[in-house]
Amino acid sequence: MDTVTETFDALTRLVGAGDVVVLSGAGLSTESGIPDYRGPSGAARRHTPMTYQAFTRDPHARRRYWARSHLGWRMIARAAPNDGHRAVARLQRAGLLGGIITQNVDGLHTAAGATGVIELHGRLDEVTCLDCGNLTSRDELHRRLTEANPGFDARVAHVNPDGDVELPDEAVSRFRTVDCGICGAGMLKPDVVFFGETVPAPRVADCFAHVERARALLVLGSSLTVMSGRRFVLRAAKLGIPVAIVNQGPTRGDGYASLTLDAPLGATLTALADRVAAGPVPAAAV
Repeated sequence: MDTVTETFDALTRLVGAGDVVVLSGAGLSTESGIPDYRGPSGAARRHTPMTYQAFTRDPHARRRYWARSHLGWRMIARAAPNDGHRAVARLQRAGLLGGIITQNVDGLHTAAGATGVIELHGRLDEVTCLDCGNLTSRDELHRRLTEANPGFDARVAHVNPDGDVELPDEAVSRFRTVDCGICGAGMLKPDVVFFGETVPAPRVADCFAHVERARALLVLGSSLTVMSGRRFVLRAAKLGIPVAIVNQGPTRGDGYASLTLDAPLGATLTALADRVAAGPVPAAAV
Protein backbone atom coordinates (compact mmCIF):
# COMPACT_ATOMS: atom_id res chain seq x y z
CA MET A 1 0.00 0.00 0.00
CA ASP A 2 1.38 3.42 -0.93
CA THR A 3 1.80 6.24 1.57
CA VAL A 4 -1.01 8.36 0.09
CA THR A 5 -3.49 5.48 0.42
CA GLU A 6 -2.39 4.80 3.99
CA THR A 7 -2.77 8.49 4.88
CA PHE A 8 -6.20 8.66 3.26
CA ASP A 9 -7.33 5.56 5.17
CA ALA A 10 -6.07 7.09 8.42
CA LEU A 11 -7.96 10.30 7.60
CA THR A 12 -11.12 8.29 6.96
CA ARG A 13 -10.83 6.54 10.32
CA LEU A 14 -10.22 9.86 12.08
CA VAL A 15 -13.23 11.61 10.51
CA GLY A 16 -15.42 8.52 10.66
CA ALA A 17 -15.11 8.49 14.46
CA GLY A 18 -16.95 11.84 14.60
CA ASP A 19 -16.71 14.95 16.78
CA VAL A 20 -14.44 16.60 14.22
CA VAL A 21 -14.13 20.38 13.91
CA VAL A 22 -13.27 21.68 10.44
CA LEU A 23 -11.05 24.74 9.95
CA SER A 24 -11.14 25.79 6.30
CA GLY A 25 -9.11 28.30 4.33
CA ALA A 26 -8.89 29.88 0.91
CA GLY A 27 -7.60 26.70 -0.72
CA LEU A 28 -11.04 25.17 -0.34
CA SER A 29 -12.57 27.84 -2.60
CA THR A 30 -10.05 27.87 -5.44
CA GLU A 31 -12.09 25.28 -7.35
CA SER A 32 -14.97 27.79 -7.23
CA GLY A 33 -12.83 30.30 -9.12
CA ILE A 34 -11.73 32.35 -6.10
CA PRO A 35 -7.91 32.44 -5.86
CA ASP A 36 -6.07 31.91 -2.62
CA TYR A 37 -3.26 34.02 -1.19
CA ARG A 38 -0.38 31.59 -0.98
CA GLY A 39 -1.37 28.29 -2.62
CA PRO A 40 -1.05 27.11 -6.22
CA SER A 41 -2.95 30.11 -7.62
CA GLY A 42 -0.39 32.40 -5.98
CA ALA A 43 -2.49 35.57 -6.02
CA ALA A 44 -0.66 37.11 -3.06
CA ARG A 45 2.58 37.16 -5.00
CA ARG A 46 1.26 40.12 -7.00
CA HIS A 47 -1.46 41.55 -4.76
CA THR A 48 -1.24 43.49 -1.50
CA PRO A 49 -4.47 43.18 0.53
CA MET A 50 -6.22 46.26 1.88
CA THR A 51 -5.43 47.02 5.51
CA TYR A 52 -7.91 48.37 8.04
CA GLN A 53 -5.67 51.34 8.77
CA ALA A 54 -5.44 52.39 5.11
CA PHE A 55 -9.15 51.90 4.52
CA THR A 56 -10.28 54.01 7.47
CA ARG A 57 -7.61 56.74 7.32
CA ASP A 58 -6.97 57.30 3.62
CA PRO A 59 -9.91 58.47 1.45
CA HIS A 60 -7.95 57.67 -1.72
CA ALA A 61 -7.24 54.12 -0.56
CA ARG A 62 -10.91 53.72 0.34
CA ARG A 63 -12.03 54.96 -3.09
CA ARG A 64 -9.56 52.59 -4.74
CA TYR A 65 -10.87 49.68 -2.69
CA TRP A 66 -14.54 50.31 -3.51
CA ALA A 67 -13.86 50.93 -7.21
CA ARG A 68 -11.96 47.67 -7.55
CA SER A 69 -14.26 45.73 -5.25
CA HIS A 70 -17.36 46.98 -7.09
CA LEU A 71 -16.19 45.19 -10.22
CA GLY A 72 -14.83 42.17 -8.36
CA TRP A 73 -18.10 41.63 -6.50
CA ARG A 74 -19.81 40.48 -9.69
CA MET A 75 -17.44 37.52 -9.90
CA ILE A 76 -17.60 36.73 -6.18
CA ALA A 77 -21.42 36.83 -6.25
CA ARG A 78 -21.47 34.34 -9.12
CA ALA A 79 -19.14 31.87 -7.39
CA ALA A 80 -20.83 28.58 -6.52
CA PRO A 81 -19.90 25.90 -3.98
CA ASN A 82 -17.57 23.22 -5.29
CA ASP A 83 -17.25 19.53 -4.50
CA GLY A 84 -15.17 20.28 -1.40
CA HIS A 85 -17.84 22.52 0.14
CA ARG A 86 -20.53 19.96 -0.67
CA ALA A 87 -18.49 17.15 0.88
CA VAL A 88 -18.06 19.12 4.12
CA ALA A 89 -21.83 19.68 4.23
CA ARG A 90 -22.35 15.92 3.71
CA LEU A 91 -20.03 15.13 6.61
CA GLN A 92 -21.99 17.55 8.78
CA ARG A 93 -25.34 15.98 7.80
CA ALA A 94 -23.87 12.58 8.66
CA GLY A 95 -23.35 13.84 12.22
CA LEU A 96 -19.56 13.63 12.07
CA LEU A 97 -18.70 17.31 12.57
CA GLY A 98 -18.78 19.19 15.84
CA GLY A 99 -18.39 22.52 14.07
CA ILE A 100 -17.15 24.34 10.97
CA ILE A 101 -14.83 27.34 11.27
CA THR A 102 -13.88 29.10 8.06
CA GLN A 103 -11.33 31.80 7.39
CA ASN A 104 -13.06 32.47 4.06
CA VAL A 105 -15.41 35.38 3.44
CA ASP A 106 -17.26 33.94 0.43
CA GLY A 107 -20.18 32.25 2.22
CA LEU A 108 -19.78 29.09 0.14
CA HIS A 109 -19.98 26.66 3.08
CA THR A 110 -23.47 27.91 3.85
CA ALA A 111 -24.41 27.98 0.16
CA ALA A 112 -23.44 24.31 -0.01
CA GLY A 113 -25.88 23.45 2.77
CA ALA A 114 -23.70 23.61 5.89
CA THR A 115 -25.25 25.16 8.98
CA GLY A 116 -23.91 26.98 12.02
CA VAL A 117 -20.71 27.96 10.22
CA ILE A 118 -18.45 30.28 12.24
CA GLU A 119 -17.15 32.81 9.72
CA LEU A 120 -14.00 33.93 11.47
CA HIS A 121 -13.29 36.84 9.13
CA GLY A 122 -16.87 37.81 8.29
CA ARG A 123 -18.66 37.80 4.93
CA LEU A 124 -18.25 39.86 1.80
CA ASP A 125 -21.99 39.80 1.07
CA GLU A 126 -22.71 42.11 4.01
CA VAL A 127 -21.71 45.76 4.51
CA THR A 128 -21.46 47.59 7.83
CA CYS A 129 -21.53 51.29 8.67
CA LEU A 130 -18.60 52.18 10.91
CA ASP A 131 -20.60 55.04 12.42
CA CYS A 132 -24.10 53.71 13.14
CA GLY A 133 -23.34 49.97 12.94
CA ASN A 134 -26.12 49.29 10.44
CA LEU A 135 -25.74 46.13 8.36
CA THR A 136 -26.95 46.03 4.75
CA SER A 137 -26.61 43.56 1.92
CA ARG A 138 -23.76 43.83 -0.56
CA ASP A 139 -26.27 43.50 -3.38
CA GLU A 140 -28.01 46.67 -2.17
CA LEU A 141 -24.69 48.53 -2.03
CA HIS A 142 -23.81 47.22 -5.47
CA ARG A 143 -27.06 48.70 -6.80
CA ARG A 144 -26.33 52.08 -5.20
CA LEU A 145 -22.75 52.16 -6.49
CA THR A 146 -23.95 51.24 -9.99
CA GLU A 147 -26.42 54.13 -9.92
CA ALA A 148 -23.72 56.52 -8.68
CA ASN A 149 -21.29 55.39 -11.39
CA PRO A 150 -23.18 54.96 -14.67
CA GLY A 151 -21.03 53.41 -17.35
CA PHE A 152 -18.27 52.43 -14.93
CA ASP A 153 -17.02 49.10 -16.23
CA ALA A 154 -13.86 47.27 -17.13
CA ARG A 155 -12.89 43.90 -18.46
CA VAL A 156 -12.06 41.69 -15.46
CA ALA A 157 -9.56 38.91 -16.05
CA HIS A 158 -9.47 37.61 -12.49
CA VAL A 159 -10.57 38.59 -9.01
CA ASN A 160 -8.20 38.89 -6.05
CA PRO A 161 -8.69 36.83 -2.88
CA ASP A 162 -10.32 39.69 -0.98
CA GLY A 163 -12.82 40.35 -3.77
CA ASP A 164 -11.28 43.22 -5.73
CA VAL A 165 -9.62 43.49 -9.13
CA GLU A 166 -6.74 45.42 -10.67
CA LEU A 167 -7.71 48.84 -12.04
CA PRO A 168 -5.64 51.73 -13.46
CA ASP A 169 -5.49 54.91 -11.38
CA GLU A 170 -7.37 56.85 -14.05
CA ALA A 171 -10.39 54.55 -13.70
CA VAL A 172 -10.25 54.75 -9.90
CA SER A 173 -10.20 58.56 -9.96
CA ARG A 174 -13.56 58.62 -11.76
CA PHE A 175 -15.29 56.39 -9.22
CA ARG A 176 -17.78 57.84 -6.74
CA THR A 177 -18.28 56.18 -3.36
CA VAL A 178 -21.49 56.35 -1.31
CA ASP A 179 -22.14 56.73 2.40
CA CYS A 180 -24.47 54.79 4.68
CA GLY A 181 -28.05 54.84 3.44
CA ILE A 182 -29.41 54.76 7.01
CA CYS A 183 -27.54 57.46 8.93
CA GLY A 184 -26.68 59.36 5.76
CA ALA A 185 -23.00 60.04 6.35
CA GLY A 186 -21.37 56.95 7.87
CA MET A 187 -18.34 55.23 6.34
CA LEU A 188 -19.26 51.90 4.73
CA LYS A 189 -16.99 48.88 4.99
CA PRO A 190 -17.49 45.27 3.92
CA ASP A 191 -18.30 43.22 7.02
CA VAL A 192 -15.01 41.37 6.87
CA VAL A 193 -11.87 41.53 8.97
CA PHE A 194 -9.18 43.39 7.04
CA PHE A 195 -5.48 42.82 7.56
CA GLY A 196 -4.47 44.77 10.65
CA GLU A 197 -7.96 44.50 12.13
CA THR A 198 -8.86 42.36 15.15
CA VAL A 199 -11.36 39.51 14.96
CA PRO A 200 -14.15 40.14 17.52
CA ALA A 201 -13.19 38.48 20.81
CA PRO A 202 -16.50 36.60 21.29
CA ARG A 203 -16.08 35.01 17.86
CA VAL A 204 -12.55 33.89 18.67
CA ALA A 205 -13.71 32.49 22.02
CA ASP A 206 -16.46 30.55 20.25
CA CYS A 207 -13.90 29.02 17.90
CA PHE A 208 -11.62 28.02 20.76
CA ALA A 209 -14.57 26.43 22.57
CA HIS A 210 -15.41 24.34 19.52
CA VAL A 211 -11.81 23.20 19.13
CA GLU A 212 -11.47 22.34 22.81
CA ARG A 213 -14.59 20.13 22.66
CA ALA A 214 -13.45 18.36 19.52
CA ARG A 215 -12.05 14.86 19.25
CA ALA A 216 -10.04 15.98 16.19
CA LEU A 217 -9.34 19.14 14.18
CA LEU A 218 -9.43 18.88 10.37
CA VAL A 219 -7.72 21.72 8.48
CA LEU A 220 -8.81 22.11 4.85
CA GLY A 221 -7.08 24.35 2.33
CA SER A 222 -5.20 26.65 4.65
CA SER A 223 -1.48 27.41 4.67
CA LEU A 224 -1.89 28.49 8.32
CA THR A 225 0.56 31.30 7.58
CA VAL A 226 -1.18 33.87 9.78
CA MET A 227 -1.89 33.39 13.46
CA SER A 228 -5.62 34.07 13.01
CA GLY A 229 -6.12 30.45 11.94
CA ARG A 230 -2.95 28.80 13.20
CA ARG A 231 -3.79 29.55 16.84
CA PHE A 232 -6.52 26.92 16.74
CA VAL A 233 -4.04 24.30 15.55
CA LEU A 234 -1.68 25.31 18.35
CA ARG A 235 -4.48 25.01 20.91
CA ALA A 236 -5.51 21.57 19.65
CA ALA A 237 -1.91 20.35 19.72
CA LYS A 238 -1.41 21.69 23.24
CA LEU A 239 -4.49 19.77 24.40
CA GLY A 240 -3.43 16.57 22.66
CA ILE A 241 -6.27 16.77 20.13
CA PRO A 242 -5.22 15.14 16.82
CA VAL A 243 -4.80 17.55 13.91
CA ALA A 244 -5.21 16.43 10.29
CA ILE A 245 -4.35 18.75 7.39
CA VAL A 246 -5.48 18.41 3.77
CA ASN A 247 -3.88 21.11 1.62
CA GLN A 248 -2.00 21.59 -1.62
CA GLY A 249 1.50 22.47 -0.49
CA PRO A 250 3.13 22.68 2.95
CA THR A 251 1.59 24.61 5.84
CA ARG A 252 2.93 26.21 9.01
CA GLY A 253 0.92 23.69 10.99
CA ASP A 254 2.46 20.54 9.52
CA GLY A 255 4.74 20.06 12.52
CA TYR A 256 1.71 19.87 14.83
CA ALA A 257 -0.31 17.47 12.67
CA SER A 258 -0.74 13.76 13.21
CA LEU A 259 -1.33 13.39 9.47
CA THR A 260 -0.99 15.60 6.40
CA LEU A 261 -2.28 14.98 2.90
CA ASP A 262 -1.13 17.07 -0.07
CA ALA A 263 -3.99 16.64 -2.53
CA PRO A 264 -6.76 18.49 -4.42
CA LEU A 265 -9.53 19.36 -1.99
CA GLY A 266 -12.62 18.70 -4.10
CA ALA A 267 -11.78 15.17 -5.19
CA THR A 268 -10.21 14.20 -1.85
CA LEU A 269 -13.11 15.39 0.30
CA THR A 270 -15.68 13.81 -2.02
CA ALA A 271 -13.83 10.49 -1.76
CA LEU A 272 -13.64 10.95 2.01
CA ALA A 273 -17.39 11.54 2.32
CA ASP A 274 -18.10 8.55 0.06
CA ARG A 275 -15.79 6.29 2.07
CA VAL A 276 -17.22 7.36 5.43
CA ALA A 277 -20.72 6.70 4.13
CA ALA A 278 -19.64 3.19 3.11
CA GLY A 279 -18.69 2.25 6.68
CA PRO A 280 -15.61 1.97 8.92
CA VAL A 281 -12.17 1.45 7.41
CA PRO A 282 -10.19 -1.39 9.05
CA ALA A 283 -7.16 -0.32 11.07
CA ALA A 284 -4.95 -2.42 8.81
CA ALA A 285 -6.60 -1.76 5.45
CA VAL A 286 -4.90 -3.46 2.48
